[in-house]
Amino acid sequence: NLNLRHTHNCIWASLVSQLETDIDDRYGDLDSRTDSDIPEIPPSLDRTPEILKKALSGLSSRWKNWWIRGILTLTMISLFFLIIYMGSFMLMLLVLSIQVKCFHEIITIGYRVYHSYDLPWFRTLSWYFLLCVNYFFYGETVADYFATFVQREEQLQFLIRYHRFISFALYLAGFCMFVLSLVKKHYRLQFYMFAWTHVTLLITVTQSHLVIQNLFEGMIWFLVPISSVICNDIAAYIFGFFFGRTPLIKLSPKKTWEGFIGGFFSTVIFGFIAAYLLSKYQYFVCPVEYRSDVNSFVTECEPSELFQLQSYSLPPFLKAVLRRESVSMYPFQIHSIALSTFASLIGPFGGFFASGFKRAFKIKDFANTIPGHGGIMDRFDCQYLMATFVHVYITSFIRGPNPSKVLQQLLVLQPEQQLNIYKTLKTHLIEKGILQPTLKV
Repeated sequence: NLNLRHTHNCIWASLVSQLETDIDDRYGDLDSRTDSDIPEIPPSLDRTPEILKKALSGLSSRWKNWWIRGILTLTMISLFFLIIYMGSFMLMLLVLSIQVKCFHEIITIGYRVYHSYDLPWFRTLSWYFLLCVNYFFYGETVADYFATFVQREEQLQFLIRYHRFISFALYLAGFCMFVLSLVKKHYRLQFYMFAWTHVTLLITVTQSHLVIQNLFEGMIWFLVPISSVICNDIAAYIFGFFFGRTPLIKLSPKKTWEGFIGGFFSTVIFGFIAAYLLSKYQYFVCPVEYRSDVNSFVTECEPSELFQLQSYSLPPFLKAVLRRESVSMYPFQIHSIALSTFASLIGPFGGFFASGFKRAFKIKDFANTIPGHGGIMDRFDCQYLMATFVHVYITSFIRGPNPSKVLQQLLVLQPEQQLNIYKTLKTHLIEKGILQPTLKV
């Protein structure tokens, strides 16, 4: 018996060893790859307009890039102001367009690096998952902020009531299609790309959803953070261009401590001033709401205390310098310091992360959409990190319960339940003295 058991163990060990050898032979080339084995992506074409090339032909490459970046930056800022003037709905469309373009740029890098053009259904599935995730997030937004409109449309009531189940069913369909598309000898590669798609969705769709959530809290919560990141990017570039001497981080050799510090102080000052100017107008401070009677978004309200001038006593050392006891300012300006500080100190790490990503795959830019700037993702790598911070900041320190969401939940209750809630609320308001008790005859 001992001999038979020993023989059995030897045979089993031999089979396991042979199996491990086969696996190593089959997949060893994938596991042993290093960064130097990743294929290089062809450099992007130069899309600089010919008129700019001719006008700047006599300049060195350093100054030529300076002027191209400057002109295109001013052009993009002008277009951004135009979209702000057109209203919150156009801003939402802008966010959605940027999200789709960023997704396209990141997914395209994956296709090129892993040579996955021949993998069945993968390009189609990537975009299908994008649609599914957008359907889920924007459906949640409709349920939260368009309650009164939903109640008038029976088809929408069905979609909203079963929204999460429908979203999950759509995702399951894509998941099953992916499993059915698996091809022998390409399993690992296909799972690489499956993970790549989901991480890209996490980076782009989730963050753009948070940007729109911030916008609904009031356009000021959208504009100040985004403009702070833009200001920090511009100021850091200018300070680094003229005064930069000390490298900041190896991932991005062109970044300098001089640019980083100059960008920080410029951004805090800019955010403080921008907060003061925007806090004066209802258009920027009021939450964005959908009015079914006019069938459009409106920004009309009585501004909260956050956007009303308050008097603050100055510290003793400032009283002596400024020769005044107090100063009037909007409470939001204090919050703007926190937002600007994050935009200038932590926000750049989103750019460093993107730089590391591009170095890993031996590319200079995500795309060549904007001459002198690269792709859309190159310009919004810091914005996504900022969007998450602003959303967390609002939910932690600013926002209370959502009245629209409470109303939406009340409207789907049975009439008897609605009457019970009405009686309870009425009794509560009478006890607090807000309502006068009705006299019984």
